[in-house]
Amino acid sequence: MTCDVERASFSMEGARPAATRLAERGVTGILCASDVLALGAVRAVRRLGKRVPQDVSIVGFDDSAIMTCTDPPLTTVRQPIEAMGQSVVDLLVQQMEGVGVPSEELYFEPELVVRGSTAPAPRT
Repeated sequence: MTCDVERASFSMEGARPAATRLAERGVTGILCASDVLALGAVRAVRRLGKRVPQDVSIVGFDDSAIMTCTDPPLTTVRQPIEAMGQSVVDLLVQQMEGVGVPSEELYFEPELVVRGSTAPAPRT
């Protein structure tokens, strides 16, 4: 399997040319760095006469509150915002109390929220 990468500005309109190039190359799935980019990708794919998710699956990132209200409802990656925020607060409190805070990376498990913008790849 190969992965094509396209860059886009972080806007619905910015996603259009990148998603158009990907869809014209025949990709069957697009993973976007934000939900807003994913909505732009849905729009671009549809302008080419392709269907989401039957022809092209699209996945966003962030699980913005309105993504259940889109057409189709957007499959997205949800970040554990509450756990991330709590960890940052804990580290800040430790620093304020003079406790040595180790310099390390924190890792958090994202969650794939499957909705209506993804399906098995079409058979060729």
